[in-house]
Amino acid sequence: MSLNTDRSYKMKLRDVENAFKYRRIPYPKRSVELIALLAISCTFFLFMHTNKLNSRLKEMEVKLQPSEFSALGLTGNHISGHDAGKHDDINTLHGTYQYLKSTGQMATLNVRDLNNTRKAQMELVFFNRVPKVGSQTFMELLRRLSERNNFQFHRDAVQKVETIRLAEDQQQEMAEVISELPEPSVFIKHVCFTNFTKFNLPTPIYLNVVRDPVERVISWFYYVRAPWYFVERKAAFPDLPLPHPAWLKKDFETCVLSGDQECTYTQGVTVEGIGDHRRQSLFFCGHDYECTPFNTVGALERAKFAVEQQYAVVGVLEDFNTTLSVLEKYVPRFFEGVRDIYASK
Repeated sequence: MSLNTDRSYKMKLRDVENAFKYRRIPYPKRSVELIALLAISCTFFLFMHTNKLNSRLKEMEVKLQPSEFSALGLTGNHISGHDAGKHDDINTLHGTYQYLKSTGQMATLNVRDLNNTRKAQMELVFFNRVPKVGSQTFMELLRRLSERNNFQFHRDAVQKVETIRLAEDQQQEMAEVISELPEPSVFIKHVCFTNFTKFNLPTPIYLNVVRDPVERVISWFYYVRAPWYFVERKAAFPDLPLPHPAWLKKDFETCVLSGDQECTYTQGVTVEGIGDHRRQSLFFCGHDYECTPFNTVGALERAKFAVEQQYAVVGVLEDFNTTLSVLEKYVPRFFEGVRDIYASK
């Protein structure tokens, strides 16, 4: 082979190599551009979805007028619908006082009897928080109060599947773990009311907060559809599947009117398979099966009995300032200065 032929062969070989080389370069570039485009599209979708959810929440939100009954430790047992028509000023402290005095109920009310904090057998607050009642705010307040009032702050770890009703052995295990915390301490967890004395353990200081039940259900409906909720869950549990876009776009009003199972609230039903924490009373009634029927008198009465006999304070989200005042007076070891901290945040 001549020198010119050999040189021509090498040039052709190099041209072929270059052709393959430059044909391979555009593919990864296009892949990167495609991934970037998808990322931007997803970000835009999440942004629009978040704005839409915020708009819906603002439309659904109903600002209830504050009530001062919780400041007196009163429940629905004290004022019947028949008696309510006898007074016009019952929604003020003065009106409440005058009503109770005129009906003879003042003689049976005693501040000491109303304050269940004195029944506690250890310096430990057990906040078995109801979901979507402002408990995130309460946790932040307790975290700051722990530094101010010198107590330990503890909360349950995030779980892949959260179970609020526990078997008896699980209840005992949880109660034993809480009882072994150093005093004074606060422990926070989404769980039904647990009777520590049932397991021969000292009684903690029980606290909780409630909210208008309809508002709470609506809040939960949109909470589980918030993009940041899935980001946090996915970061903690990477194997969790992402929800279908149609489910994310569902609005509460359409869900109710269409008879969707997720928004069907049938009295007496025990299992819906939805997992939406719709039973607010379950957190006070307890772990027993009798507490599971939805919106029944029996479950409600058991819950009310536990509140009256066991809980130091059950606050009301719609009357937040009064709730803080009651906490500061009834549980001062832990809540002294809570109103100042809340006002300064």
